[in-house]
Amino acid sequence: MSQMEMKKLKRVDFIFSKDFNVSEVLFGTFKKTRDEILQGIINSDLKGRGGAGFPTGLKWKAAKEEKNGGKYIICNADEGEPGTFKDRAILEEAAQKVFGGMALCAKVIGARKGWIYLRGEYKFLVPHLRKELAIFHEMLHNDLGFEFTIDIFTGSGAYVCGEETALLQSMEGKRGEPRNKPPYPTSIGLYDKPTVINNVETLALTMMVAKIGAEEFKKLGIQDARGGKLFSVSGDTPKGGIYELEFGMLLSDFVEEFGDGDTKAVQVGGASGFCVPRKKFDSTTIGYKGKLTGTSLPTGGSMMLFNSSRSMYNVLHNYLEFFAEESCGQCTPCRVGTQQLLKGIEAIKRGEKSHEYLEVLLSLSETMKLTSKCGLGQSVANSFSSIVENFREEMIY
Repeated sequence: MSQMEMKKLKRVDFIFSKDFNVSEVLFGTFKKTRDEILQGIINSDLKGRGGAGFPTGLKWKAAKEEKNGGKYIICNADEGEPGTFKDRAILEEAAQKVFGGMALCAKVIGARKGWIYLRGEYKFLVPHLRKELAIFHEMLHNDLGFEFTIDIFTGSGAYVCGEETALLQSMEGKRGEPRNKPPYPTSIGLYDKPTVINNVETLALTMMVAKIGAEEFKKLGIQDARGGKLFSVSGDTPKGGIYELEFGMLLSDFVEEFGDGDTKAVQVGGASGFCVPRKKFDSTTIGYKGKLTGTSLPTGGSMMLFNSSRSMYNVLHNYLEFFAEESCGQCTPCRVGTQQLLKGIEAIKRGEKSHEYLEVLLSLSETMKLTSKCGLGQSVANSFSSIVENFREEMIY
């Protein structure tokens, strides 16, 4: 598929649509067998909306096939990526859809207990969520006769706990550090039980698949990026906020809609994502690669726009300070690497190191990508290399 065939920017209305009755959708879906529900999710090609993009149906299938009982479903609401704020809005305005998605998953895999792992900074949502949960449980238990209960676990604000195995460690009362994989949580998860961990937006979308069917859902998006996606738009834009758009749009169309007329770069996917300069807007598609030509970038939803008044050195410096602060310190590449990258660009800016030292730092970032234990250290190279390579002069002068 050529770039000329890419989707134009198109708004959709799934997540926040008021034309949706959770109990009706669950009543209709629960008449199907577990295998039929699962096959519908698989056929929809729905991928996790946290950024990694693992197929949701295959994750559910892996947990379903585990023989070990006492399974769990966890909604990962530890929304910590800089520039993202969509999950908070979903929980505020469409929590019942998220609960419904958890119930669907519980039905498929045979779980009786679910948790919402809520970001520490979102504790103010607890009273609202408990009120919504009371309504949901009454419907689920009394009207539908399905024994599945959801509780809330609040994190303590650590970025690394957005990584699913660090999240499990946190819930078990241990230091929030990533586990070695394999085994994966679908085999050995919370308290060593098979556990499905899905993002807030992903769970809400499973309810949309249940309502409209896999084929209708697949009509949105392109190739390996089906459906709509919530984007948190921020930075130098007159239209900051949350927008649900179809996957497969060109970044140039996005900038035309949300830019201020002077956009020089877009950070796709937050601090752990990629910086795209103006010259590449026309050749960059938002979605998973598949058979697309040009550059394709998935995203957890953060889209930060920068205009000509911004120093990309300051942007990168801010990201590196964030990563150095949030590294859990477990593995050396991430713990030492984040600090050395930060010290390195500061030294170049002060003139204590030559511009050639940038090549050493780029090599270090690639080493971190290969050797860090989890996505935190592995993703530092994304923003570092894309900013340094496209705005090299701003790093030096």
